[in-house]
Amino acid sequence: MGQLGSILPLILLVVVFYFLLIRPQRKRQQEAVRMQNSLAPGARVMTTTGLFATVVAVDNDDVVLEVAPGIETRWVKAAIGRVVTPGDASATDEAGEDDKESETTVDQNGDQDSNTKQS
Repeated sequence: MGQLGSILPLILLVVVFYFLLIRPQRKRQQEAVRMQNSLAPGARVMTTTGLFATVVAVDNDDVVLEVAPGIETRWVKAAIGRVVTPGDASATDEAGEDDKESETTVDQNGDQDSNTKQS
C-alpha cells in the first residue's frame, strides 16, 4: 500500500501533462495538416513568416504563391500558417488605422510633435 501511495502522484502528473500539453498540441498539428491539405488555387494565405500571398498552384508538398502581380515563389506546404478570409483583412486594416491615430512626427528643427485624435 505504501508503494502505491508513492507512485500515485507520478501517475497523476503524467495524466495531467497528457491532457494539458500533449493532447492539445496533437490537435493543433492535425488541424494545421488538414488546412494545408485543403489549399486550393485562389486562396489567400499567410505564411509562418508573415508573408501574405495568393495560392497559384498546389503540387505534392509544394505550393506556388503569388506575392505580387507576376511574382511567384515556391513554398513548402508546412510554411503556410493560415488561410486569410476577407473578414481577417478588414480587422488588420482597422488595427492599422488605430496606429495612425497616435503618431509622433519630427519637424525641421528636430522637435517632436505628438498628434493624437480627440474624440
